[in-house]
Amino acid sequence: MLEIKCTGTPYDIGVAHGVYAREKIAGSMEFYTRLFQRSCSLAWPEVLQEAAKYVEPLERIAPRHLEEIRGIAEGAGLTFLDILALNIRSEITFGLFTDVAAGNNSLASVPSDGCTSLGWLTASGPSFLAQNWDWEVEQTPNLLVCHVSQPGTDIPNFSMVTEAGIIGKIGLNAAGVGCCLNAIKCHGVDPSKLPIHFALRKVLESPSRAAAVEAIERLGAAGSGHILVADGTGSTGLECTSKWVKQVTMDEAKRVCHTNHLLSDKSDVNEVPWLADSRPRLARIRELASGVTDPNLDTLAALFKDTEGYPCSINRRQEGESAAQTLFTIVMDLTAKSARVTFGRPTEVYGRVSLSF
Repeated sequence: MLEIKCTGTPYDIGVAHGVYAREKIAGSMEFYTRLFQRSCSLAWPEVLQEAAKYVEPLERIAPRHLEEIRGIAEGAGLTFLDILALNIRSEITFGLFTDVAAGNNSLASVPSDGCTSLGWLTASGPSFLAQNWDWEVEQTPNLLVCHVSQPGTDIPNFSMVTEAGIIGKIGLNAAGVGCCLNAIKCHGVDPSKLPIHFALRKVLESPSRAAAVEAIERLGAAGSGHILVADGTGSTGLECTSKWVKQVTMDEAKRVCHTNHLLSDKSDVNEVPWLADSRPRLARIRELASGVTDPNLDTLAALFKDTEGYPCSINRRQEGESAAQTLFTIVMDLTAKSARVTFGRPTEVYGRVSLSF
């Protein structure tokens, strides 16, 4: 698994990302070119037109991150809009599918996800955050681990597992703040707000869970998704649509569990019931977590090996009715500011990375 270290100004960080992950970024572009065509009937030039709609708003609300994207483009030998398009992949894939699919609203053309996440402030003290990240197997070669530091600022160092070319994903920072992501499919986007992967980056640069939640609620989300934010004080789920951001708070056991459907009132948004297994997986992760008597990195990681409902299980395989597979699993101890990442299905691991601060 490629690990890259990026240090300096936003542009410098981007250039390093672009240079060291050049081949993987080209692979991400090839993957999403095919996926956008399949799911949205958008050819790449049309995708770039969509990306251009975000430039002016992001210059106001996230100028540093646009500089980083310019650096990635320079380092990778691609255009600025090419890289920006990768960073709005959730808005395109999960927000534009019925607008531009040439009248084809069949769920068969919609890409599958399947991620399951868990945040848990344990009675014994440690705060844990974990998930299986499920996506199409073809994107596997384009994953990387990115370590970012920005000297001369008060932004904490952070490490994330991401798709090459994407500036914000799943991981934790030196302040003990972490984030996970579940795809949600709701029609509509709002380019004046923060794209989902920019929002994930906002969490990774935040000094606390509270600060991250406040920032995303204030800036809003351009598209749909669930971001699970946690630190040593516990977890908060943020269900995002282009219309609103709503909190999912910890239950009586101090846990937040989530899969791929909205738990909040959704009467004013158009959510597509795209994964029949989302509700069973949510019930299953809650059941499994309730049976853990000694929560630690090992016992939590074991939960994500579960195959009830296979192949559309927590531990997912891309076969039959499942169009996605678990590509990596991450389990974080945010009190200890450390994490373990395994690549592949959690029962078929081909690589491991440890993260710590």
